[in-house]
Amino acid sequence: MQLDINKAFQVLKDGGIILYPTDTIWGIGCDATNADAVKKIYKLKQRNETKSMLVLVEDPNRILRHVKEIPEIAWQLIEVSDKPMTIIYPGAINLAQNLINDDGTIGIRVVHDEFCEKLLAKLNRPIVSTSANISNQFAPAIFDEITDEIKNGVDYIVAWRQEDTSKATPSSIIKVGLGGEIDIIRQ
Repeated sequence: MQLDINKAFQVLKDGGIILYPTDTIWGIGCDATNADAVKKIYKLKQRNETKSMLVLVEDPNRILRHVKEIPEIAWQLIEVSDKPMTIIYPGAINLAQNLINDDGTIGIRVVHDEFCEKLLAKLNRPIVSTSANISNQFAPAIFDEITDEIKNGVDYIVAWRQEDTSKATPSSIIKVGLGGEIDIIRQ
């Protein structure tokens, strides 16, 4: 695993994109502060740049670096969640501008996966996480379901957990407002 972390770190640091396992499904990722790298993912996925992508952090306190103000309800949701959950926050900051939604929001998930946690800590920045598929096509649940088009379009493919055939599911998505509003996007 450490070799994969070191190689993925170097690719991310150099502005490249990776194909990697997360605590949910396999994802395409890059340094979430690098607009050129984010653009590469949009191009690979053939995705409209107005459709935002989420980012991963390894610790809830890292969210403070990328959101102006965290609603109290978000802290409560993070504390009680027992499965992967992406929260959409208002007031995104310190991220690539082409990653932030037009309304100023950003989806952030605190990841619970050993590989991701170590890679994020080494990079010391959030990583984009978007499903490993072309937009509007089937989102693969395991590595073997990822198309060659995606595999050939990234700069590095993480070897860690490629043999894992347990079917993972995407995270739930909840949008929170500064006044405590909650909107469940995906359960």
